[in-house]
Amino acid sequence: MHNLWPWKLELRGTPSRAMTYLSPLIAIVLTMLLGALLFAALGKDPLAGLKVFLIDPFNGKRAISELLLKATPLILCALGLAVCFRANIWNIGAEGQFTVGALFSGAMLVFLDVPNHAIPGSVGLVLMVLAGIVGGAFWASITASLRDRFNANEILVSLMLTYVAQLLLMYAVNGPLKDPNGMNFPQSKVFSDEFMLPMLLSGTRLHIGFAVTLILAAVMTVFMTRSFRGFSLMVGGVAPHAARYAGFSSRSALWVSLLISGGFAGLAGAFEIAGPIGQLLPSVSPGYGFAAIIVAFIGRLHPVGAVLGGLVMSLLYLGGELAQSRLGLPSAITGVFQGMLLFLLLASDTLINYRLRRKARI
Repeated sequence: MHNLWPWKLELRGTPSRAMTYLSPLIAIVLTMLLGALLFAALGKDPLAGLKVFLIDPFNGKRAISELLLKATPLILCALGLAVCFRANIWNIGAEGQFTVGALFSGAMLVFLDVPNHAIPGSVGLVLMVLAGIVGGAFWASITASLRDRFNANEILVSLMLTYVAQLLLMYAVNGPLKDPNGMNFPQSKVFSDEFMLPMLLSGTRLHIGFAVTLILAAVMTVFMTRSFRGFSLMVGGVAPHAARYAGFSSRSALWVSLLISGGFAGLAGAFEIAGPIGQLLPSVSPGYGFAAIIVAFIGRLHPVGAVLGGLVMSLLYLGGELAQSRLGLPSAITGVFQGMLLFLLLASDTLINYRLRRKARI
C-alpha cells in the first residue's frame, strides 16, 4: 500500500542562514493568521482579537513592563535549554528545575526572614539567588546522573522529575514552609520587602532580574560562540563521533550542559518568588519551563534569539490573559496559540529542509 503514494520527502542541501532565521518569522505570521480564523470560528471579531494579542500588551509603560516581566523566566529557561539542545541533550524538565529552584530559594527566605534578623537584605538576596541556582542544578544533576550511570533516557527522566518537583513543592507549602498565620492556606508567609528584588521601573512590577537576564544572555552568547567549552559542546551535539575523535568528553558535555540548564531554570524560579509572587504557592509557574522549549527553538538555540523568542512568548501569555478578560475566551487560548506556534515552526523547518519529489517509476 505504501507504493500508492507517489511522493517522497527528500533532504535539500544545507539551507542558508537567512532561511534558517526566516523560519520562526514565517511561523509567527502564520500563527497570527490562523489565530484570526480561530477568533472568527468562536464568533469574535478577528481584528479585535489580533489587537488584544499584538497591540494591547504595548499600551503604556505598565503594559510593556508586564511584557518584560513575563519574558524574564522564559528567557532564562531558554538560555539553559539552548545549551542542552546544542549538545544534543534533550532536557524537557526545565519546569521541574524551575520549581525546585523556587522551592530552595523560598526555603532560604523563610529561614532568613525572621524577626530581628541580623542578615542584611542584600546578603539575603544573594543567598536566595544562590539557593535557587543550586536547587535547579541539583534537580538537573539527577537526570545527568541517571543518564551517565544507567544510560536512562533524559527526556523521560527530566519530564517525570517535573511532577516529583511539583509534589515536593505541594508538600513544603502544606508542611514545613506553611505560614502559621495563613488561615490554613497552602502557602508560605509573604516575604519582607527588603528580601524582594529591587524594582527596575518605578510604578511597575518589573524587577532587576530582567537586567540580569540581558547580561546573562550576553555572557552566554560569548560562551556559546567564542569559548572553547561552548565549541566542544556544539561539536559534541552536531557530530559526536568527531567530538570523540578530537578528545571532547561526551560525559563532560552531559554534566556541563544539564547543570547550566538547571542553574538557569532555578535562577528563574528564584526571581519569580522574590519578584512578582512574593511567597511560595502550590504552583509558582504557569508552565514557563515547557514554554521555554518553544522559545529556545524560535530563537534558533542562540542566546540573542532566546531573548526575542521570550518576548514573543510573553506576548502570547499577556494576549491570552487579555483575551479572557476582554473577549470572554477560555484560559486555554494561550495554550492553543503556543501549540500552533510550535506546530507551524516545525512545519516551516521541514519545508526549508525538505522538499517533495515524485518517486521514480520502477
